[in-house]
Amino acid sequence: MRQRQLRILVADAALCVTAMCAIASAQQASTENSQNSPLDFQVYKTRVEPIFLKQRGEHARCYACHSQNESFFHLQRLMPGQTTWTEEQSRLNFRSVSKLVTPGSTSESKLLMHPLAPEGGGESFHSGGRQFESQNDPDRQTIADWVRMAKPVS
Repeated sequence: MRQRQLRILVADAALCVTAMCAIASAQQASTENSQNSPLDFQVYKTRVEPIFLKQRGEHARCYACHSQNESFFHLQRLMPGQTTWTEEQSRLNFRSVSKLVTPGSTSESKLLMHPLAPEGGGESFHSGGRQFESQNDPDRQTIADWVRMAKPVS
């Protein structure tokens, strides 16, 4: 019986080590992805990401829908009692958001065109409503400036 318990303990320890290695590897990959991106992570974190938490008129905050679904644009859920994301959560959000951006091109970036009202040149449908009525919206301009800063991928 003692030998069986020892085997179980060793197997549990091996699983824990494997899980810790997998987590560390994922965190390193996330950091490397944000460092290798043509988009600026620090600008994203300080100027763009807060827009997703902002109440915009009568519309739901981006966070309200995009943290509850598994859509292409997915935001991490905030930790209980927190009003901002952790560094790791911001990096995961950055990875999700980056998929919706064509570096250097605001007109080809879904992140800018999808929530823009059709009258402003945006797409015809966004289930979260029209977050930006026009291309001159200050928050949209902040995101557009970030997209324009990036060098297009060759």
